[in-house]
Amino acid sequence: MTQNLGKMNIPAARIYFSEEDRKEVLARIDESLRTGQLTLGKFGRQFEQEFAKYVGVKHAIAVNSGTSALEVPLRAWGVEGHSVVVPTNTFMATALAVWHAGADVIFADCDESLCMDPASLESAIRDDTKAVVFVHIGGVVPPQIERIAEICRRRNVLLLEDSAHAHGSTFNGRAAGTFGQAAAFSFYPTKLMTSGEGGMIVTNDAKLDEQARVFRDQGKAGFLGNVHTEMGYNWRMSEPHAAIGITHLARLNSFIAERRLIARLYDEALADVPHIERLVVPEGSASNYYKYVAFLEPGIDRAQLKKRLREEHSVSMSGEVYEMPLHLQPVVEKMNGPGTGRYPVAEDLCRRQVCLPVYPNMTEAEAGYVVDSLRKVLA
Repeated sequence: MTQNLGKMNIPAARIYFSEEDRKEVLARIDESLRTGQLTLGKFGRQFEQEFAKYVGVKHAIAVNSGTSALEVPLRAWGVEGHSVVVPTNTFMATALAVWHAGADVIFADCDESLCMDPASLESAIRDDTKAVVFVHIGGVVPPQIERIAEICRRRNVLLLEDSAHAHGSTFNGRAAGTFGQAAAFSFYPTKLMTSGEGGMIVTNDAKLDEQARVFRDQGKAGFLGNVHTEMGYNWRMSEPHAAIGITHLARLNSFIAERRLIARLYDEALADVPHIERLVVPEGSASNYYKYVAFLEPGIDRAQLKKRLREEHSVSMSGEVYEMPLHLQPVVEKMNGPGTGRYPVAEDLCRRQVCLPVYPNMTEAEAGYVVDSLRKVLA
């Protein structure tokens, strides 16, 4: 990579829509405004159909957030009064969806991939466990997903993939979102693709597809009727949000290609940078590099490192995945009580990880500047 570059300003993330894409989105939104069809219309159906085809599943149900995409299947499966296993290394929304669906949260530790460890899952499952939520951290679909799926089959529990990070990621050619009975995707603005706000449930289960559509629309048996059959909520995706999602979905493969290019540059450049080691993507896994994760040597002050990068070099690091495991979050003691257990791998890796910035249209020079700045600060 180029050395001794002039000072640059590197953001933690960048949300990008080309002029062509903006025109396409605005044309769809204008049609929605002109026709008055602002929810559960043709653009929502188009987005669902195209996303289902992209992932390789029969059904996709658009909702208003990735969190909703987690909660709706859990409610449809009737987890209330049961327990659900989630990884302690994940975003709080994973656990919140379980609690809001009326179930107890049981935590499992992660392994060096930052994803759930099968052995920890095996010991966490209880007699009342109804489901497991597996999270593809940073866009990696790790090899253990197959073992996780086998454990769930053997223990007769349902598998929900939290694929909020994993749009377009695969393991041995099989897409994230196709290993369990259902999966949830997020379209939050900083994700690989966005609809502004929004999420998508994907499944091959026709019954779940039908139930999810009822739950997302206040539990109504039909859009035009007023007969309520479930304790639903307003989890609908609006037509303007779907219009944005359709456009970004068409760009998803190119976004992934750009991120993989930057990741290869980082892989090469970090080889001779002291005190930091990149997360190695497992063989067979094709990551979308939603996050580029690396680990600091024990004893390095992460907060000070990020502060110096920001103040001395104008480099803002992306948010970790994650800086604090869920079992250490203050709200967890309120929900699960004190002493929820120790999860040593997650505690260690969450403490030492950093995420280098990766965003659309990032240049080789910008990636080089990030590594050069990191080298200077670590030295």
